[in-house]
Amino acid sequence: MMRQYELVERVQKYKPDVNEALLNKAYVYAMQKHGKQTRASGDPYISHPLEVAAILTDMKMDESTIAVALLHDTIEDTSATRQEIDELFGEDIGRLVEGLTKIKKLDLVTKRAKQAENLRKLLLAISDDVRVLLVKLADRLHNMRTLEHVPEHKRARIAEETMDIYAPLAGRMGMHDMREELEELSFMNLNPEAYETVVKKLDHVSGAKESLIRTIETDLAALFEAEGVKAKVRGRRKKPYSVFRKMQSKSLSFEQLSDIFGFRIITETTADCYRALGVVHTRWPVVPGRFKDYISTPKQNDYRSIHTTIVGPSRQRVELQIRTRAMHQIAEMGVAAHTLYKDGESGEEAQIRTRDSRAYAWLRQTIDALSEGYNAEEFLEHTKLELFHDQVFCFTPKGQLIALPRGATSIDFAYAVHTDVGDTCVGCKINGRIMPVVTRLNNGDEVEILRSDKQVPPPAWEEVVVTGKARAAIRRATRMAVRKQYSGLGMRILERSFDRAGKKLSKDELMPVLHRLGQKEVEDVLAAVGRGELASEDVLKAVYPNYQEDRVAIKQGTSDEGWFNLRNTAGLLFRLPGLSRAPKTTGSRRKGRKNGSSVPIRGVDDNSIVQFGAGGAVPGERIVGILEAGKGITVYPIQSPELTKFDDEPHRWIDIRWDIDESDRTRFPARVLITAINAPGTLAEITAVVADNDTNIQSMEMSKVASDFTDMNFELQVWDIKHLSQLLTRLKALDCVSSIERIYD
Repeated sequence: MMRQYELVERVQKYKPDVNEALLNKAYVYAMQKHGKQTRASGDPYISHPLEVAAILTDMKMDESTIAVALLHDTIEDTSATRQEIDELFGEDIGRLVEGLTKIKKLDLVTKRAKQAENLRKLLLAISDDVRVLLVKLADRLHNMRTLEHVPEHKRARIAEETMDIYAPLAGRMGMHDMREELEELSFMNLNPEAYETVVKKLDHVSGAKESLIRTIETDLAALFEAEGVKAKVRGRRKKPYSVFRKMQSKSLSFEQLSDIFGFRIITETTADCYRALGVVHTRWPVVPGRFKDYISTPKQNDYRSIHTTIVGPSRQRVELQIRTRAMHQIAEMGVAAHTLYKDGESGEEAQIRTRDSRAYAWLRQTIDALSEGYNAEEFLEHTKLELFHDQVFCFTPKGQLIALPRGATSIDFAYAVHTDVGDTCVGCKINGRIMPVVTRLNNGDEVEILRSDKQVPPPAWEEVVVTGKARAAIRRATRMAVRKQYSGLGMRILERSFDRAGKKLSKDELMPVLHRLGQKEVEDVLAAVGRGELASEDVLKAVYPNYQEDRVAIKQGTSDEGWFNLRNTAGLLFRLPGLSRAPKTTGSRRKGRKNGSSVPIRGVDDNSIVQFGAGGAVPGERIVGILEAGKGITVYPIQSPELTKFDDEPHRWIDIRWDIDESDRTRFPARVLITAINAPGTLAEITAVVADNDTNIQSMEMSKVASDFTDMNFELQVWDIKHLSQLLTRLKALDCVSSIERIYD
């Protein structure tokens, strides 16, 4: 166990003017508070905060951060209080210790919604001060190093949490060494058999190729010396989890891996990096497609290095990373490298420098997502996607660099620029050429987004994009579009209900009664009425409590009064209960319809407020609409047996008629049941007639009803009732068809 003077000496090595009094006070206080407490291993509990402090001294943290490490478990596990720590060590250290205490209580491996909310709290806690993150990662690292002493049933949960959250978070913060060790320790506990297998194979290959590794190191060093490039060459083999992950992701065997060993070339200056690159590429052939320059375009976690793969001695592929000493420090320690003590700089100045880093910028952007209306699960999805994906780098036409996960499309690019740009995206130009918006982007692409204010992102985009921000924004835009439809429908329903009562509807009048209706906003009331979740009569009585049910006669209109048009592919016109039908005008579409009485809708589909019942409906037959809670309007043929369910609820019935544009070639659903002879070729005969009649089969089910007969349930798509009747007549004429009928449920 580290002694008090040893801790001070470790800090003095990189900070000679260390505040010894603070470290000594924190050491003694933690020792007294933890007293005789022990860990699962049987060691004194104080050994844990001392090891956490030791890890942070390796990162060259200041004495305040070391003090927080010593105290980080005192509020949680001892009689210490926040007030007491504030008085003894100051409010800054007290705040950090309390923040770590709150994080310790978070369970990040739990039900998805709870996990999402806990991850949100974790990121909020570490966004305020990066030292909270550094102490937490050091705490987790020591816990993982001693995980064998934890009860077996807890190990998997802790290892899974580390692999899912803390290791990727360390990587996103640029802390490469920390991430690799956390991954390896998690891998060892989650999949011990795979870990042992990979380690054995790595050890075997290392022994067999040890001389080759030394040869490559010697050849590279000699080459740089001959060319006058000051550089050190270090060979290293990949970590077990990195090897295992590549085998899994690319479906490779261990023997197929060609880059188990890599070499780092550490130079003095950036210019030397490019000189070393030129020397290497001149001496040995380059493997095409394996060159990346992260010096000119750094990763978002501040990582800077040149990556290249050559065919070196013995025709062996050799992976090289070329960087300066400063770049190497940031590559290994990430955001921690920005918090290192520097002569003449205060802890506050180090914090400001850290907040200016690109690695910390990702954290700020993630926290900004909290203000964009993400629900808990969308936030979890967004954050996990951002944590795990590798990146591609693209540019706007003005040269702004946009980093995206690998596999991202121009839709992801548009949302990365700004949510409004994504919502209004209608097309894109990639490197000056018009391309589909679903095109996957490559490193270095210049992307120009084409926009339209009338655009609403199609729901299908959600299946195409790869970034959490784009996915959540598309869902939100879809919800808003449907909500707008429901609100418009609800407004029309309320207007007519208030008109029938002889009252005037005003949104201002709804404000004072929101609490009675159980809604937060007026738009919520309108949408609830449109969805059928709130009766218009309830809203009327909430606004006018003394209203009696005496209805006021309404003057019947002579044009479109009482109608509202839902412009969609189905061409339906709706009339609310209690209003007369306006006379039909000539022409495929009625002219002069007031915009104020229309409710826009984007077709009859899964994202519309209008749907067809199970049996479908086709133009030419009588139809009726039923206002259903949470679904909007469901359209049924008048002969559908489903309508009997709503006989006692006349207020939910909405009169509908067809208003078809002859130029609009939209098919409509209809279901038919065919009983046919069970013989070879029967299905072929029936489908041939269906095809010849220009009818589409959406789905089909078959069931045997007798030894000689089979029922065939077809869901068809037809133009209108005439088209359907012609088809049924032709099918009945077939010798193999025993009976045919239209079904409505």
